[in-house]
Amino acid sequence: MSFGQTIAAARRKAGLSQKDLAARIKKDDGASISPQYLNDLERDRRNPPSEHLLNQFATELNLPLDFLYFLAGQLPLDLRDTTYRPEAVQVAFRAFRKSLKEAQR
Repeated sequence: MSFGQTIAAARRKAGLSQKDLAARIKKDDGASISPQYLNDLERDRRNPPSEHLLNQFATELNLPLDFLYFLAGQLPLDLRDTTYRPEAVQVAFRAFRKSLKEAQR
């Protein structure tokens, strides 16, 4: 399931309209996102949003933030440290892939 499909499904499960959810999600300047922007996100017509908005979607839709980062193709801020050795990153991704495969069994 894509980022947009996940947001749409969670919104419907929460019993919210696009207009209702859009009013709850605030941009950096404090203004709400537009229902059209949310519609575009849900239909995967836009790239997944910033960390600021991801946090709010997770809270409002009761979704795990790490899962939204995964669907958005982003790394959480605490993992964006550029001092990791390439070998360590490679080992971590192998373990991550293995864990996901095992969880699907």
